[in-house]
Amino acid sequence: MFEGLFQPMHLLIIAGIALLVFGPKKLPELGKGLGESIRGFKSAMAAKEETKPAATKQESQTQNPPAAN
Repeated sequence: MFEGLFQPMHLLIIAGIALLVFGPKKLPELGKGLGESIRGFKSAMAAKEETKPAATKQESQTQNPPAAN
C-alpha cells in the first residue's frame, strides 16, 4: 500500500513545498525546534526508566530469570 512512499523525488517535492511555505530563514529554526523536542522526549523516557520502582524491576527479573550456562 505504501510502497515507494518516500522516494527521493517525493522528498524533494515535500522539501520544496516546505521551503515555499516557511521560507529559507524559518526552516533552520523549525529543524532546530524539532531536534530539541526529540532530544527532550528521549531524555524524558530515559528518566522515566531510571525512576521506575524497584519492585517493578524485581518482578520483571523474577518473571524472566537469566538463562544458566
